[in-house]
Amino acid sequence: MTDMRVNIAGVELKNPVMTASGTFGSGEEYSEFVDLNRLGAVVTKGVANVPWPGNATPRVAETYGGMMNAIGLQNPGIDVFCKRDIPFLQKYDTKIIVNVCGHAPEEYLAVVERLAEEKIDMMEINISCPNVNAGFLAFGQDPKHVEELTAEIKKIAKQPVIMKLTPNVTDIAEIARAAEAGGADAVSLINTLTGMKIDVNRRTFALANKTGGVSGPAVHPIAVRMVYQVANAVKIPVIGMGGVTTAEDALEFILAGATGVAVGTANFVNPTATIDVIDGIQAYMEKYGVKDIHELIGAVK
Repeated sequence: MTDMRVNIAGVELKNPVMTASGTFGSGEEYSEFVDLNRLGAVVTKGVANVPWPGNATPRVAETYGGMMNAIGLQNPGIDVFCKRDIPFLQKYDTKIIVNVCGHAPEEYLAVVERLAEEKIDMMEINISCPNVNAGFLAFGQDPKHVEELTAEIKKIAKQPVIMKLTPNVTDIAEIARAAEAGGADAVSLINTLTGMKIDVNRRTFALANKTGGVSGPAVHPIAVRMVYQVANAVKIPVIGMGGVTTAEDALEFILAGATGVAVGTANFVNPTATIDVIDGIQAYMEKYGVKDIHELIGAVK
């Protein structure tokens, strides 16, 4: 028997595979394709203190080996989310991780406070959001802001806190250490890389927002490198994501030091991608006689 259980900040997941925020809604639309009970965790789409309309369209474009999006974190707000999405997920035997977004520290804190009484397992804080107070530079691009915001959230959070790191920085290990110093229970990475696509026939930007977040297989090698760097820089658990399409992609993250792995863009192409990755990791463990997944975590030094 293979044991795929992992523990992240005191929360035990039946396997390391989860969904990446923003690629799976809150699970409902995928539940007809995927048995949510089999997932280690469902990570919800980002939720803010009030409804966000998101950016103007077009806001999705295909690119070589992936896609770009400038959805702008459109969401119905925390009230609708608590009434509709959390009760839906509670019907399943999986862990619930709520992704939180905001434009200013007080917006994040309002959501964290609201979630304190909800039956969820963890929170993932999206610090790739543009910080209004810092001229719209993302929260996650400045180690001082990361440490301060993490510490403020930890003061009021009742559940473990995962800080989701942006790759659009010079040294991601420095940002991870700042999150750890602020009290983060875990970190997840990478969020999307900033990119641009131009429609040469229309001679205009493919996205109304001009730039967007690039995700999919094209970003995977960059994500593996960053996960490896971060796993060797902090003592808290790391959740790896970025272009996971197959079990092999997920295993690269695990061997690089990730305790958990999130599947994102692949869900759009293949709605059962998460299950395929879980089955593939199990098959790999059986093939190589690996009894416990911890034998693989960080095995490549």
